[in-house]
Amino acid sequence: MVRLSRAELQKRNRGKVLDAARDEFAERGFREAKIDVIAERAELTRGAVYSNFPGKRALYFAVLADLAEHAPEPPHPVPGRTAREVLGALARAWVARLPMGENDDQGTARLGMDLMPEVLADERLRRPFAQLMMLDAILLGLALERLGSSETAPGRQVRVAEAALTILHGARQMAATAPGFIEPFNIISTCERLAGLDLQDTWPAPPFLLRARPADERWSPPDVVDALRGEPAALTGDGVVAILGLHRLSAVEQAVRAAPAGAEITAVLVTGEPGELAPLARLTIADLCGCLRQAFPRSAWPNLRVVCDESGALAAAAGVPAVSDGTEAAVRVEAGRIVARADGFGACHAVATFEREPAPGTQRSGHR
Repeated sequence: MVRLSRAELQKRNRGKVLDAARDEFAERGFREAKIDVIAERAELTRGAVYSNFPGKRALYFAVLADLAEHAPEPPHPVPGRTAREVLGALARAWVARLPMGENDDQGTARLGMDLMPEVLADERLRRPFAQLMMLDAILLGLALERLGSSETAPGRQVRVAEAALTILHGARQMAATAPGFIEPFNIISTCERLAGLDLQDTWPAPPFLLRARPADERWSPPDVVDALRGEPAALTGDGVVAILGLHRLSAVEQAVRAAPAGAEITAVLVTGEPGELAPLARLTIADLCGCLRQAFPRSAWPNLRVVCDESGALAAAAGVPAVSDGTEAAVRVEAGRIVARADGFGACHAVATFEREPAPGTQRSGHR
């Protein structure tokens, strides 16, 4: 019999706990589920459960995140070509996962019914969740902009994305609290009509005073997964890597808007409370991105990668070993080297607009 290493044993036990917790939450709901019963289902001790997850809510978020990240997608999704079509396709993919009737026994769909009550119940969760929603709106808005549909108003589309997400999350809540009330066709039709809505959305460059510091450091990132695309990401290209705590996620738009054309932008999500907040971040991003991949052609996916850095390994590789929910730091990568860095409010904008000082006797050839 092959003896498992400590890491392999921990991974196996974690998987057993997640499987047992998923079944327990599906059958009893979050509030009635018991850690002792989950441990018994997993054939482990109560202590083994807590060695992997700090509490029942952290375990609940981890179960939902795991399901969202591994949710099956159609083998050959048919993305939309216009803004109306992609918003309709996004809404169809979203409502397909909801429990839509009183007799609906989709245990997996009903698992998420207690998510919003738990967020509402704890003030420490609301601010990170609001920023995660903002990041979702940025991702969806950027996809609408890249689609280049004649139906959308020119310029920023983040406000339209916010409206779509408000409708979709509202539909989720009503499906949970008022079974049978939601009419899927109405949700889809409403989202489609947002394509023609002009919300006068603009993004003026903020007047930040922070300046990036020149650097010359090796860039050697670990293997990571891009949550937007659901696949490994090789962070080898030139661009901006933004390390953002869950209170600062909206700052990534400063890098996206200000960086040179073609630069790779990577948002690295970090938190000071990885037990609960890291799975909540994974869940919120995967929830949207699974639908986005079905609705939009790949050419319209945002030029932005999102990495949930639970261990902090990627942040450490960027020279940010200590992180919190208020972290905002960024580095500029060129030819495999970190050439600039900044920390604090405005770091994303400062690094995105960084230009090397010209060598003596040469003229500056700025890109803007």
